[in-house]
Amino acid sequence: MTERETLKQWLSESENIVFFGGAGVSTESKIPDFRSTDGLYNQQYAYPPETILSHTFYMRRPEEFYRFYRNKMLFPDAEPNRAHKALAKLEQEGRLRAVITQNIDGLHQKAGSREVLELHGSVLRNYCTKCGKFYGLEAVLESEGVPRCICGGVIKPDVVLYEEGLDQHTLQKAVYYISNADVLIIGGTSLTVYPAAGLIDYYWGKKLVLINKSVTPMDSRADLVISGPIGEILGDAAGV
Repeated sequence: MTERETLKQWLSESENIVFFGGAGVSTESKIPDFRSTDGLYNQQYAYPPETILSHTFYMRRPEEFYRFYRNKMLFPDAEPNRAHKALAKLEQEGRLRAVITQNIDGLHQKAGSREVLELHGSVLRNYCTKCGKFYGLEAVLESEGVPRCICGGVIKPDVVLYEEGLDQHTLQKAVYYISNADVLIIGGTSLTVYPAAGLIDYYWGKKLVLINKSVTPMDSRADLVISGPIGEILGDAAGV
């Protein structure tokens, strides 16, 4: 039996699948990832993306932060690919319990997934740092310079910047789902960003699946490693 056939069998037999994914899940929706050869981190700017997307830079140079953010982090026309649709289908069939994602694009929900834990927040949610009023994507996309609330406060994306901590409630839920999973599928992530990458340590099962285009530091720990486009692999396995 091939790796892909094994995956298909595991998915058909389980009712407690958890998926944990990163930027590679959305590259087939034409959203660039961060670390591939043509990814965000290999493009030239006055400052490295890690610096621009840090809390310190946001506070010190907000106009430059928002110029980069609008230009490189927002993809309002992106549509879910086969990976997103496969996961939504598995949830609807009662097989998948949760999607845990490092992505901030909202594509899992757009595909129909309901239980989505966004470790790094979402570009679709923005809030006033002064009065707390929430805004959609348009508030940032259609404004110039630093977006402002009607109260005069700064509108900040509800995303976790470098130097900021992850939401503890979301992290605890992720640990719960992973530690109780029968099948854990990890896809489209280099597993190098902590604390998110450390979540794999909470899985005690015997069906750890890694789907990625390149080798990860965790490959040796996996029960099944499949190399290739995640949309094609998950789409075929789930029948979408």
